[in-house]
Amino acid sequence: MKIDLHIHSKYSGDAFNEPRDIIKQAKKAGLDGVAVTDHNTIKGGEETARCNSDEDFIVITGAEIKTDRGEVIGYFLNEEIESRSFEEVIDAMRDQDALISIPHPYDLFRSNRIKDPEKAAGSVDAVEVFNSRCLLSSFNGQALSLSERFSLGATAGSDAHSPEEIGSAGVIIKGERVHEEILRNREYFGRKNPALLHAKTTLQRLLP
Repeated sequence: MKIDLHIHSKYSGDAFNEPRDIIKQAKKAGLDGVAVTDHNTIKGGEETARCNSDEDFIVITGAEIKTDRGEVIGYFLNEEIESRSFEEVIDAMRDQDALISIPHPYDLFRSNRIKDPEKAAGSVDAVEVFNSRCLLSSFNGQALSLSERFSLGATAGSDAHSPEEIGSAGVIIKGERVHEEILRNREYFGRKNPALLHAKTTLQRLLP
């Protein structure tokens, strides 16, 4: 199964994706599932799951939480995370039996990247080893190295903020126990998306 583990919906505030359209575009891209990981909320994941009428298609509810030490992603969430303290966010995710990953840890163009990835690695389950919005391949390469050094799972995703980005990266899992498969996953696919798509996100953020 191919699953894009990093997609944003309109609930992120800087994305164009309607929840029901995420599923349509994902299937068009040949995906078997998606994780909707909006900024600081699970609303997009929950709505996308409600829109999913295909029992063979997987929708994972997640969130990309901006903490005082940078962003972390929680997968398989069922409650909102209110705190923005790194330690408290990790604890709140653990309370929900979430799978926790560090997104784009070495992308120097993102001020919201995690601070001191090596230290944070001791608190999470996985590292995002491929993000389609990382402009330099070396950023993803460093993330892959981090996941290997700390024997962590490998997540990957498009970081899609617009429909055409969906499916440009993700993981490949072989079993039906999705949570466990992602936790020990080392297989992924991905391509970088054009920088022009990043500009669309900036424009969306500036719109009233």
